[in-house]
Amino acid sequence: MNNSDFIKSIQISDFSSTPKYLQLADAVIEGVRDNRLKLGDILPSINELSVYLDISRDTVEKGYKHLKNLDIISSTPGKGYFVAKSDVVNKQKIALFLNKLSAHKKIVYDAFARELGDEASLDLFVYNSDISHLRSLLLNLTKQYDRYVVFPHFKEGRDQAPEVLALIPADKLMLLGRMIEGVKGTFDAVYENYEKDIYEALEKALEPLARYRTLKLIFPDNSDYPKAIIKGFYKFCQQYAFDHILVGDLSKESIRKGECYINLAEDDLVLLLEKCIAKEFVVGQDVGIISYNETPLKKFILNGITTISTDFELMGKYAAQIIKGNGQKQVEVPFYINIRSSI
Repeated sequence: MNNSDFIKSIQISDFSSTPKYLQLADAVIEGVRDNRLKLGDILPSINELSVYLDISRDTVEKGYKHLKNLDIISSTPGKGYFVAKSDVVNKQKIALFLNKLSAHKKIVYDAFARELGDEASLDLFVYNSDISHLRSLLLNLTKQYDRYVVFPHFKEGRDQAPEVLALIPADKLMLLGRMIEGVKGTFDAVYENYEKDIYEALEKALEPLARYRTLKLIFPDNSDYPKAIIKGFYKFCQQYAFDHILVGDLSKESIRKGECYINLAEDDLVLLLEKCIAKEFVVGQDVGIISYNETPLKKFILNGITTISTDFELMGKYAAQIIKGNGQKQVEVPFYINIRSSI
């Protein structure tokens, strides 16, 4: 393949969260794998790629440097860059769609990428919990993937989810985090059982919760959190005769003694603690706090914040293991409660 043909085959997506230098490097690697680029072939110059692809020279240089570090290409002063390796292992191409960037999604992503290792190339897309944006991303992908891994959390338009996910062949689809009713075909999934998880977690905390007269779930208005959490919360409170209230906007909430709050959003935890401090309430005595999603800091804040959390690292690991095994599987991720002095 001559330089002109190869340049035309490269697709750099502005919608992908994968850095452009890695997209360029992956295009070269794919060309070698497909035997479109052969051992000794001269690659386009940095200037040629920069102009044709409308990316900076620094981006091209970084992409070529990455390929040199992998020993896939080499360079000779005055002659340019050339293919130095032809036995590149054929990797699975995976597109990962996150609804948002967060500390917990990073844990999943890192575990997923680490478990896949060198067996796959991974492109990352973020659609901000906007189902229309996800649809647009899927319709405007610049290449085909072996697997499409999606966190299906949407602020609005949840009823459109089966239709949008149908843009992906079922045998290439993997859902992470939650199941979606109405998705047809046999697909992979690594998911949480939100209703069961919160119910069973709160059951394990019955003894310390007994000191509080009211349980309040902070479920932000217009959020992308699964409504199944509310169902599990209500079911628990009704089963064990707790007064219970759903709080849609914590900023308007007046904190009172004898209440225990369950927060989903990290920002709400900060605001909740600020409100407790302002009223000089002692967390774990006057007011209880249970926070969704374990993080290292929560072990130390105010002698420990009680958390209920799925195992995000295991979620990423399970997803990668399913892909490496090429089997059709649906796996429920374990859920834990860490009881600390905040209740």
